[in-house]
Amino acid sequence: MESENKRIALITGANQGIGFQVAKELAKNGIKVLLGSRDKKRGEIAAKEIENGCVAIQLDVTDRQSIADAKETIQKQFGRLDLLINNAGISNTRMQKLGLSMYEYMSSARASLASIDEMRVVWDTNVFGVLAVYQAMLPLLRESKDARIVNVSSTLGSLTLNSDSNSSSSAFYNPVYAASKTALNGITLSMILELKDTDIKVNLVSPGFTKSVLTNFEGIESLEDGAREVIRVAMYGPDEPSGTFTTWNNVSVPW
Repeated sequence: MESENKRIALITGANQGIGFQVAKELAKNGIKVLLGSRDKKRGEIAAKEIENGCVAIQLDVTDRQSIADAKETIQKQFGRLDLLINNAGISNTRMQKLGLSMYEYMSSARASLASIDEMRVVWDTNVFGVLAVYQAMLPLLRESKDARIVNVSSTLGSLTLNSDSNSSSSAFYNPVYAASKTALNGITLSMILELKDTDIKVNLVSPGFTKSVLTNFEGIESLEDGAREVIRVAMYGPDEPSGTFTTWNNVSVPW
């Protein structure tokens, strides 16, 4: 078993996009990063690029055996987990296949038109995958003296914001992606309530509208800006708060 003084962080979906940027910055700040990637080879390439002791771990959040194997690997090598960042997420399954822009896709994903099959696939990653990873990794987090869970959500998941028809994002609220983030927020609240009498902290973060695969590279913020709040919260110390939902530059997001 490796015995290090470094904090040990597992980041899901970290071989690209915001997850990769977060992994790179945390590793640069002296954290032992376990880079979760559905494709092990792509994860190894990403970890090699990051360096600073970053290690790739095969982890498909929709595959229970993959999650169990990742947990066993971390258990054997480190015996604990100090930081869990549930970053893996998808926004759709049809946009690129159909050659649609994000705005064209959004029109096809309204409640009256949304594909139930697509919705199941997206929710499997964004909702059920997060809960499955949480359940598997919780015993390892309990072994830490300073454990924190950071769930990457979206302002699109805010019922308060999007119930206002004048909100700039309410037109994009749909049952596929946006509602999956609302469900993730609910799942996160259940974690916060379950762990409120323990030393394990839980925070919710929205990275903003970034240029990534998730947004078909049509976002307006860079990956560096999008990752900034995730990194800030992930670097919290033991005296920093639990139960927050924030976006870029420590701005609170209504639930």
